[in-house]
Amino acid sequence: MTIAKEKTKQVESLTITAPNFQTYDVSITGNAPYVQHAFSQKMKEAIGKGMETGTPSTNKRKKAPKNFEQEFELAKHQSDEGWYGIPCSAFRNAMVSACRVAGFPMTRAKLSIFVLADGYDKQDAGIALTKITKVNNADGEPEMLKSITRIKDTINVVARPLFKRGWEANVRIRWDADQFTATDILNLMLRVGSQVGVGEGRPDSKQSTGMGWGTFDLHSEMFEQERVA
Repeated sequence: MTIAKEKTKQVESLTITAPNFQTYDVSITGNAPYVQHAFSQKMKEAIGKGMETGTPSTNKRKKAPKNFEQEFELAKHQSDEGWYGIPCSAFRNAMVSACRVAGFPMTRAKLSIFVLADGYDKQDAGIALTKITKVNNADGEPEMLKSITRIKDTINVVARPLFKRGWEANVRIRWDADQFTATDILNLMLRVGSQVGVGEGRPDSKQSTGMGWGTFDLHSEMFEQERVA
């Protein structure tokens, strides 16, 4: 006689935990100039108008005289309250990029690291800003930097806001503590400050090896405690 064995079905259960977010403020001081380039609303409107009208692009048209002062003003990231800022995305992107040399998957870092806004750009309300708490320039204003840029065979002179070495900011970082420890976050910011940078001419520039701009030192009580330990 054959006895049939009953097969027991095993039911797997999956438990997804809520994200374990933590927030910490990291104070930084620029050890090199910070140069910014906001894509002005004027340029966006001009490009949009060209797309709407279908006007053909040509490099043979006569160019209007360049207004360096206006270009300088439009390149600033400034809040409605009047303070200057650095796009929060600059720090977030830099931290994700630093994961390449730290051996952590960038795809996971993108879902785990965020930078909280102190305010928003008055020219583009969609750009979240980290406030520059100290402008080291004598008058508290960025100075105009005229530099030469090259796009393929075209050489151009551009005007950009430059914040002298010694600028300061307080970066409010929010992260998933199930992916990173507080020490991980501080070490990532340390790598950002020394290896990646923020703004124009940073070491991690997509167009070149940079100008050594946008690097910074950390001044965090938590960081000091970790280093002592």
